[in-house]
Amino acid sequence: METNVNAVLRVPPATPADALAFFTAQLAYRTDPSDVYFALQDADPGFTLVDSRGKAAWDQGRAAGAIHLPTDEITARAAELVDPALPVVVYCWGPGCNGAYRAAVAFASLGYQVKEMIGGMEYWIREGLPVTTDAGTERGEPDPRTVPVTGVSCAC
Repeated sequence: METNVNAVLRVPPATPADALAFFTAQLAYRTDPSDVYFALQDADPGFTLVDSRGKAAWDQGRAAGAIHLPTDEITARAAELVDPALPVVVYCWGPGCNGAYRAAVAFASLGYQVKEMIGGMEYWIREGLPVTTDAGTERGEPDPRTVPVTGVSCAC
């Protein structure tokens, strides 16, 4: 007799031990814009934030506190711009872009510890975090569908 199972449970959830390993591993590879922003408020956050987008995107606006190192230049320029003793957090446009993955591969292949800032510049902006251009730094209104409007952190 076949039991109708909804799409959520058609493939059973992982065991607690497997789930623990998987989600812990995810945290080793990824961080989010809010956590990056709050860490950057420290004099020494312990990592370097790298915007891996091209010059036009950088000029349009970047996460406050980031350095600019386009993915295609990482192999040639990382040693002069990024301290290899510090982990690197990379970002690109957003979830629809795999540029941060390519940047992470480039840094990892050079021996850097690296994490991706999930959501990239899109979610940095959607959370209302400061965006820097050559003209200065601005902070937009957070998107109320993605972050509490009374503060930056969702307190998760």
